[in-house]
Amino acid sequence: MSENVAPLKPFYLVDASIYLFRAYYSFPDAFADADGNPTNALNGFAYWLCQFLEETTASAIAVAFDQSLTSSFRNELYPDYKANREPAPEQLKRQFNWARDLTAALGIPVLSSSEYEADDLIASVAHRVCRRHYRVVFVTADKDIAQLLAADDILWDHARSRTFRATQIKSQFGVQPAQIADFLALAGDSVDNIPGAPGIGAKTAQRLLGEYGTLEGIYDNLKDIGNLPIRSAARIQNTLRSSRDRVFMFRKLTRLAVDAPLPTEPSRLVRGVVDEAELNAVIGNNRLGEHLAARLRNAGK
Repeated sequence: MSENVAPLKPFYLVDASIYLFRAYYSFPDAFADADGNPTNALNGFAYWLCQFLEETTASAIAVAFDQSLTSSFRNELYPDYKANREPAPEQLKRQFNWARDLTAALGIPVLSSSEYEADDLIASVAHRVCRRHYRVVFVTADKDIAQLLAADDILWDHARSRTFRATQIKSQFGVQPAQIADFLALAGDSVDNIPGAPGIGAKTAQRLLGEYGTLEGIYDNLKDIGNLPIRSAARIQNTLRSSRDRVFMFRKLTRLAVDAPLPTEPSRLVRGVVDEAELNAVIGNNRLGEHLAARLRNAGK
């Protein structure tokens, strides 16, 4: 008789950026600190964080913040990376700092880096600690995170109440989780300003990866691609041949790093004690309302 195995506890890895951006553009400008600086993104993020902590009672949790929007290693590799995006307003940048302070004051490990994006930090934690003792719950709406999903993991778009497992990713992207970085390198990613191989769209990239598995598999079999029963096979073969170096460079952009430096030993990335003085300072300095302040203090218990 086989022994019953207890399910692994969840480790929540949160991408804070999406919740800060949403709050910045949806919460009214009436929220401000004593100096008149907007605090709408901070308020929205704080409300969301309270709801999340109340709902999950998470003890194994880390929250990642983007600090490297123009200075990550990807910008060094490809200066046009995310060049299509407007820079974050200064009013929002300030609130990112306050949100980090608030999260840390609640005893929640904070991840940020000037070289690695929030997704890389999340990937590094998942790779180096979580799956030894936990199942990973990725709290984000970012499609790039889907490449990290293993059998027991969950991608949770909390704001929209949607969850995805590894077995559902192919129906969303047409490829398996492990193929997403290769898929985006081939087909491009307009959100991050990655052009991909010229003329290789999503359907063609899906077909090629379905046939050969990886970029390496595609290029190992390049001589056969011209004979595939797909439209413009010869053109696709020539395009792949001439774009080889760029496609593999693009994969360095689309593949999440799993070796980013972490602020502490991975085994210590669990929720700690609340810094009441710091929490009160964030609440007071940013004039957070009494109801929200009470929820934050209660969420810290």
